Amino acid sequence: MTLPPLPTRVAVVGTGLAGLRTAAELRGQGFSGHLTVVGEEQVAPYDRPPLSKELLTRTAPVDLAGEGYGDLTALADELLTGHRAVALDADDDGARLTVAGPEGTREVASDVVVVATGAGPVVVPGWSDVLTLHDLDDAARLRGLLRPGARLAVIGAGWVGAELATVAAAAGVDVTVLEGGPVPLGHVLGPRVGELLVPWYAERGITLRCGATVATADASGVGLADGSRVTADVVVAAVGVRPSTAWLSGSVPLTARGAVPVDLTGRVRGGPASVRAVGDCADRHSPRDGVVPGAHWDGALSHPAALVAELLGAADGPAPDPAPYVFSTQLGHELTVVGHVPAGAEVVLRGEPGAGPWTALYVVPDAAGAPRLHAGLTVDRPRDVGPLRKALSAPEHPAVDVAAAADPATHLRKTFT
Repeated sequence: MTLPPLPTRVAVVGTGLAGLRTAAELRGQGFSGHLTVVGEEQVAPYDRPPLSKELLTRTAPVDLAGEGYGDLTALADELLTGHRAVALDADDDGARLTVAGPEGTREVASDVVVVATGAGPVVVPGWSDVLTLHDLDDAARLRGLLRPGARLAVIGAGWVGAELATVAAAAGVDVTVLEGGPVPLGHVLGPRVGELLVPWYAERGITLRCGATVATADASGVGLADGSRVTADVVVAAVGVRPSTAWLSGSVPLTARGAVPVDLTGRVRGGPASVRAVGDCADRHSPRDGVVPGAHWDGALSHPAALVAELLGAADGPAPDPAPYVFSTQLGHELTVVGHVPAGAEVVLRGEPGAGPWTALYVVPDAAGAPRLHAGLTVDRPRDVGPLRKALSAPEHPAVDVAAAADPATHLRKTFT
């Protein structure tokens, strides 16, 4: 078997965490060829979670180089900040990337292009002067508007919506959260667990309206389908993100939501051998969990290592398949979700919600009827996070003793059979 030649020219598109970590892994794993990194933002790579979690208390960007994740100015031979990728022509032998910058367009030729362009906030057509929270400019704009006594309407009770509502309410802002679903985070955690989050809003002085279908939205408020209106001084849409991949249309396959479908090493499924994708712009196929959408910080941090190892012919055995991992600080609680929550799973509670830390385990019977763990949510219970991440990153979902797992005094790792 003839192995493909190792690349001597690599272009990374995106200067967020996934792009930075790809560049750092390339150099760390011995790539000595020419590395070009292209990024639309002018600033150095920064961490996005603090934009919502610490919006009003941490006004300076959290520089990823200062946090030890890598310095693009030292890693890249050519760093094109302020440049936007607009087209890709790729086949199995190489790729030609067209980028647009202040001085016009130019072409970057390489053996491999790694797409790490992330995702951008969903903007609903017809909503005028509605803000989002995704980058430094968004955060700076909101900091100037969220003063004590201001009225904030947040559309969406997902991760960003809940985190924004939390910090705004703590600063004396009058906050109303409008959620189209029946419960917060129901699309992620399921209806039963989402219902357990509802009381948290009132405890923080936040008005939560679920089942609220938005008909109109502008800078002065939100009109709902039932004819009511929420008047506001600031309106923020937090209704999800969409992969930043429109420029790839026709060049590589895209999923229904516009993500690049990849395997565990970032290879594009059904696409040219010269293209890889990683981070929020990719939908990753896990043999254990099926298709796992991007848009998670931990994936952007950890997945580039396997991508680079395969690219450089240094992979040692099967590619790792770490369980999806999400963390959030919201409404006075620390949440982590490990694994991919399947629809219709049985929910097993460890601890009593409302009376202290607790964990929700998502269990599905296998073909023989044995209960297997697919995911877990921890609420103020960090001791369960490690066992969940280890067990749910195994090749198969672990069998679990449901009765033992329901006892919060039993160490979680002892419940896996």
